[in-house]
Amino acid sequence: MSTDVNLLGKGLRQLAFLILLFILSPISLTMGFKALKKYSESPEIYIAYLILGFSFIIIIFTFYFAFKTFKTLLNSIFVDSKK
Repeated sequence: MSTDVNLLGKGLRQLAFLILLFILSPISLTMGFKALKKYSESPEIYIAYLILGFSFIIIIFTFYFAFKTFKTLLNSIFVDSKK
């Protein structure tokens, strides 16, 4: 077993982006709920619902990207050189 350096670099870049997603997704969800609480009129409430919908999409993508990132890191560290 040896470490694939190129794949490890890709995994570390993905991990840096994942940490950014872990920070931004709860912030955007909080902004959506605060906008929903603040606005009650017709044009502004649509923006609040749009922010909430976008936040839920970001959170689902964050979970998917986390599994993909950890799979990439595991494949880079535990690569089978006999392939």
